[in-house]
Amino acid sequence: MPQPLTPPKDAAAARIADARIALAALDLLPEAIRPADEASAYAVQAAVHQRLAASRYGRRIGWKIGCTTPVMQTYLGIPNPCGAGLFEGTRHASGATISAAGFRHVGIECEIAVQLARDLPASGAPFTAERVADAVGSVMAAIELVDDRYADWRQTDTPTLIADDFFAAGCVLGEPLALADAPDLAAVVGVTRINDVEVGRGVGADVLGHPFKALAWLADSLAARGEMLRAGEIVLTGSLVETRWLKACDRVEIEITGLGGVALTVSE
Repeated sequence: MPQPLTPPKDAAAARIADARIALAALDLLPEAIRPADEASAYAVQAAVHQRLAASRYGRRIGWKIGCTTPVMQTYLGIPNPCGAGLFEGTRHASGATISAAGFRHVGIECEIAVQLARDLPASGAPFTAERVADAVGSVMAAIELVDDRYADWRQTDTPTLIADDFFAAGCVLGEPLALADAPDLAAVVGVTRINDVEVGRGVGADVLGHPFKALAWLADSLAARGEMLRAGEIVLTGSLVETRWLKACDRVEIEITGLGGVALTVSE
């Protein structure tokens, strides 16, 4: 008896989630199941999140926003922001040690993170930086963990990258600071150091003019998909510094003025 055809979205999600869980290189998806545009990419991404929830990744606890700064748009060749999931199983506190063996090729990004104190219902779209600021409870310095898990990411189409959470591989979070006590996030300076050597720096205004403009973009993007940002979720607003790739025994520190520092060590 013939087996029922698997919808392309589910087939694509299975390929992507299985590769990520197995730490296998993700090749170009067959054209028949490859998402054709960003709208279909986010539909596949949601199905990927469902599959990852039963793995070591666990439930989704928030979002990352990619390509919010000129340096990252230039690096990746993509001129607009993109959203991806953050997961409970890959969240770490400052001072964490991660194993290089748990990634295909681990990298880091220097980020301003926020945690929401209340929901931002989809009915409120379109959002502004000022309106989303009212929903932010705390801000913190953060390291985003990324993983080059692609056979060749420069040849991988943007919809597939979005469906696969756009390199996202976790986060290392600093101490939260109440928004009322935080500095002007557009003016803060972020610095990345590897093995005590500065390898990059940027300012908060690089993130679409202000990190809360990136947050408003995400709220609008989710609203367009019938979803919303929820109280308690963590959002990484975009890297101030170009991605830096790591090797075993590297020591990393990022520091953001007024928000503090975050440290990470890579073991074998």
